[in-house]
Amino acid sequence: MMLKGSYVALVTPFKNGEVDYSALEALLDFHLNKGTHGILLLGTTAETAGLASDEKDALLRFAIHKLNRRVPVMIGTGTNNLHQTLANTMKAKELGADFALVITPYYIKPTQAGMYEYFGHIASRVDIPIVIYNVPGRTGVNILPATVVKLAKAYPNIVGIKEASGSIVQATEIIRDAPESFVVMCGEDAINLPLMAIGAKGCISVTANVVPGLMSEHIQTCLNGDMSSAAVQHRRLQAINSVMFIETNPIPAKEALHMMGLINLEFRLPMCPLQDASREALAQVLKAYSLI
Repeated sequence: MMLKGSYVALVTPFKNGEVDYSALEALLDFHLNKGTHGILLLGTTAETAGLASDEKDALLRFAIHKLNRRVPVMIGTGTNNLHQTLANTMKAKELGADFALVITPYYIKPTQAGMYEYFGHIASRVDIPIVIYNVPGRTGVNILPATVVKLAKAYPNIVGIKEASGSIVQATEIIRDAPESFVVMCGEDAINLPLMAIGAKGCISVTANVVPGLMSEHIQTCLNGDMSSAAVQHRRLQAINSVMFIETNPIPAKEALHMMGLINLEFRLPMCPLQDASREALAQVLKAYSLI
């Protein structure tokens, strides 16, 4: 299966301290109906670090059963513990996921050589397409293009990268030097168009939680090569892309979905609701998009 299109980094809805499965089902239907190309479960936006192991397992089983292979499923399996990451990635394979998203080991600050060995160890032991997740703003470490390219050439099941460093130069070097089959997915909505213009194949998006139809249309327009129309769409999406990060993700996305009547407003500490000024700014943007 080719990795491409608009993948939503899905939020996890809560109610009374538990995963809200009714709201989760409604969100999955929302994305199926609005044309989202793929679903990422247990990414950063899902508050995965705040979920217990049994909650993660139940959520994955519920969502994968509900989706029933109607769209590709990616599961975030990475941690900063090799054995746990291996176990999570094996479980993703067993559950029928199409891709495993493996984040660079956070907090530890490994060297490039350490990251090469880490990803290579996982890829050589689990038969599932692996997508590297590079988000140095949250992990404290940046996997460099040369390391990514080396992994892509050495391990055929390392099939792509979610590039959320914000560096167009870094993405360009990966696209230029990696095998043609290796896919760059933009991990920062503000630069979806620039990365698509240089050869990225899609995005793994926070904004798609709120405007899945607009995002999937935009990414498909880019894939079709109509960059003039894509530029118009990009400008249209700018305000909502920006406000989705007015405070730490996924706080604004969950606040927006609450304002839209799709989920309860509930987080797992240390995530907490928006400050009043941020909430007002978010509401103004949602009104401008006729979402509330």
